Amino acid sequence: MSETNCPPESIYTLIPREEQKTTKPPRYMSRFRDQVKLEKNVNKSSSKTMGPAKVDVPSPQKYLQKHSKEPKLPEKKNFKYEACEPHSKPPVPARTEKPLMGLYNDKNFIRTNAVENIMAVPKKPQPAYADTKKGDKQPLENSGLVPKYIKKKDFGQTPEYLLQRREDVKKAQEEYDDYVKERMKEGAMKQLSGEERHKILQSLKKNWDDLLHQYQGLSVVIDTAPKKFRKEHLEQEMRQLEKDIELIERHKTIYIANN
Repeated sequence: MSETNCPPESIYTLIPREEQKTTKPPRYMSRFRDQVKLEKNVNKSSSKTMGPAKVDVPSPQKYLQKHSKEPKLPEKKNFKYEACEPHSKPPVPARTEKPLMGLYNDKNFIRTNAVENIMAVPKKPQPAYADTKKGDKQPLENSGLVPKYIKKKDFGQTPEYLLQRREDVKKAQEEYDDYVKERMKEGAMKQLSGEERHKILQSLKKNWDDLLHQYQGLSVVIDTAPKKFRKEHLEQEMRQLEKDIELIERHKTIYIANN
């Protein structure tokens, strides 16, 4: 069988295909191209020269003089005191001026100073506390050791918000009492007497004792479902009785609805 370079026949190559030529997209041209060229010619082309740059030759009359580039101090000005300044002093009296005559002061400065010092109140040292072994002191006022709050005018008085809360509680209690009285007049509820309350309380405690006796009589080993269910049932009933007993003992007045 002879080998050839022709590809094997296929059903897909029976119909010749047209060659697809790829076309390149047009080259990108910036819209600012002309503007950039113009700016380049204006800014750079004007300074291009052949050889050394052409500059204006200085005039012979304007030559560089000695010490002309050194910094110069401002001109001196005569210093004068302004009369409107508060620290200005009166001028020295002239030689020809005469002092004021006839002024006399009979104040005894020595005696006055002695009396002022005798009657003066000695200054109290500022209270301080030492916080190190070397004796470094700090002001005592801001240390928290000074009882400043007990010296306030409202110290020991009940705050306003507590008084307001007390009034709100009292008002709510009065409204509740009025509601109870109206319901009792209508016959919708009745108040439980002291004897009935005591009997109910004793009955609840007796029931709790019976349940406790039954609970203590349970088997030590609870290995079956009925035993476990009975134990949980007794615990739930005892817990409910404890809540009822606590509720009745906490409230002295109890109301019962008739319906």
